[in-house]
Amino acid sequence: QVEFVESGGALVQPGGSLRLSCAASGSIRGYTMAWYRQTPGGQREFIARISVGGITNYTESVKGRFTISRDLTRNTLWLQMNSVKPEDTAVYYCGAPNRGYWGQGTQVTVSS
Repeated sequence: QVEFVESGGALVQPGGSLRLSCAASGSIRGYTMAWYRQTPGGQREFIARISVGGITNYTESVKGRFTISRDLTRNTLWLQMNSVKPEDTAVYYCGAPNRGYWGQGTQVTVSS
């Protein structure tokens, strides 16, 4: 089982940018990878995914603002977050959803 560790969460002002990182303990080459987020009392929400073949998909609310990317040589996944909004505040998780493998999450707070 591959383990994931997210980092990069922080307090950021509305309109600002943030990059989240997800380091895997092993190869992610064979996994569809994704970012999800969860607010207190809320369900875990899909944000973005990148398929084995490199195809990306985003939830509508982040299209044009967030970008998912990966480096297979470094077993690392990123989420570039631009033009952030208060409603982006959540704990962000990376993982391989088809395998049920998830990290522990990183807190992103968007507030002035």
